[in-house]
Amino acid sequence: MFELPSRIRLLYVVLAVLLLVGLLPLALAGVLLSRRSADELRAVEGRYQAQLVQDKARQIELYGQRYRDVVSGVARAFEIAGGIRLLSDAGYDARLQRTLQDDPNLIALAICPVGGEIHLAFQPELIKREEVDQRVGEVLARMSTRGVIVGRPQIIRSGQEMGLTIASPVMKDNEIIAAVVAVVSFQEVFKAVQQSSSKSERELLAEGLPVVFVVDQNGKAVAHPDALVAFSERPMTDVKVVQDWLETGAQVQSALAPFTLERDGRVAPMLGSYATVELDRNSLLGVIAIQDEAAALASVRDMRNQTLFVSLLAATLALLIGFYFAEKLTRPVRELAAGARRIAAGDFSRRVKVPGRTELGELGSSFNQMTDQIEQFVGDLQRSANENHELFLGTVKALAAVIDGKDPYTRGHSERVSRFSVATAQGLGLPETEIERIRISALLHDVGKIGIDDSILKKPSALTDEEFQIMKSHPQKGYKIMSQIPAMRDFLPGMYMHHEMVNGQGYPQGLKGDEIPLQARVVSVADTFDAMTTERPYQRAMDLDAALTRLKSFVDTRYDARVVAAFIAACEAGKIRPGVTRVRRNKTSPFRNPEELLPVSQTPSDSRLAIS
Repeated sequence: MFELPSRIRLLYVVLAVLLLVGLLPLALAGVLLSRRSADELRAVEGRYQAQLVQDKARQIELYGQRYRDVVSGVARAFEIAGGIRLLSDAGYDARLQRTLQDDPNLIALAICPVGGEIHLAFQPELIKREEVDQRVGEVLARMSTRGVIVGRPQIIRSGQEMGLTIASPVMKDNEIIAAVVAVVSFQEVFKAVQQSSSKSERELLAEGLPVVFVVDQNGKAVAHPDALVAFSERPMTDVKVVQDWLETGAQVQSALAPFTLERDGRVAPMLGSYATVELDRNSLLGVIAIQDEAAALASVRDMRNQTLFVSLLAATLALLIGFYFAEKLTRPVRELAAGARRIAAGDFSRRVKVPGRTELGELGSSFNQMTDQIEQFVGDLQRSANENHELFLGTVKALAAVIDGKDPYTRGHSERVSRFSVATAQGLGLPETEIERIRISALLHDVGKIGIDDSILKKPSALTDEEFQIMKSHPQKGYKIMSQIPAMRDFLPGMYMHHEMVNGQGYPQGLKGDEIPLQARVVSVADTFDAMTTERPYQRAMDLDAALTRLKSFVDTRYDARVVAAFIAACEAGKIRPGVTRVRRNKTSPFRNPEELLPVSQTPSDSRLAIS
């Protein structure tokens, strides 16, 4: 699953905005402009094609009309002269030959009287007699009434030239007495479609130029820029625009017909148009123009490429310039962010450097002022916190002193237990916060003795079972007192559970092992050690070695082995020294031996030591 980055640099945002504002309008304008230019150019090319084929069609029609007039003029001349008697003149054939020489477009000219000898002149280098006779026979077979007949353009094989056959009857008394037949070169039409260019069809299409050619009513090419196409009489019906012309016939004089054509293995969009040439009512030709649309619109493609180039250049400049200014803009922001992080981490030693006269410079100055004020406030708060802590600690120590002061034999006991507990906690590698909790917890571990009657608390002799149970209630009393104070919540385990034993035989809850909080396990060892090494009315103080031996004997029964090991290590390092409390004994007291103060079933370590 794609995840968004947690932080986006302002520099990238600024650069993106610059590109969006600078590049997007340019690219959009370029696309819209090129699209509009393409549409307009396509329309212009379409209009040009339509006009081109119409002009070519009119040009071909005029050419055909010219020789229709020539042929029909000769026929009218015979009619005016009253018939074909002039054909008997011996020099008539020579005059026909000179007529051909005067007009190079005339390939052959024949006078065909009905039932008489044909008089014929032709250019032997272009056409043979057999081909002339064939063409004359074809048009005479179609002649039945007055009117000029125009045959389909056909290739003259002998001269490799396209020729058009035109015939006109000679009438007398509404009867056909003869016919004038001319074979006219189609070379002028070839010149017209070649457009003064010697390029091939492929070259013309590749350059986006229109290719103009002429087809007959069968769809065969009769004039083409590539003469071989016309001379091969290749059908052009695979070109859709030719099909469109064949379908419309003489009904539509000219039209635009866009289509597609497969070229070089790809389907290319083409522009096409056609116009109709009417040589006579039965002889129609189609002038076709095709053009590769992509090549014709190459200027638009070039414009798009130029727009893309300019856009990329603009984008590069925008990135370079934008990066420079964005860096200058975002550097102060980064400096401010770094300053904020330092402040959040409690480092007030540095100030941000945001030069300039802009709003960012003013913001940097205000930020530094804020930092000064925050540093001052934090300092004041720290001093207040220290003072409050010292006051709290002093109050706790005073409370502990008051508790210890109730019993002259235990004066200083809570302070010593606190020191021993801190040394042990340090040996265990506990964090400072936990060590501080252990310190306070140890100072207050006997706070519940406030609720114990002095007659029991200060009793120099052994306690009765009932008194012992009352004395054992001091952890609950301390917990009840201190649990009402929210600030004391972290110190309750040491106060409440420091008489628990790891074997589960302690009190007040009978917890065992790791069920006893570490804070309570530490205070328990320190409390017992101080009780054993200070002189009490019911026992003499043990020396250090004896006390440590005694502690070791209680490992895994009363005390945690790891805590005892840390305690002993602190003693060996000189961090713990037994406290000394001198007690003036009453010589008349019957209790010389501390063990005599205890119930029969208890020893000093099992009773008064357990509640010291």
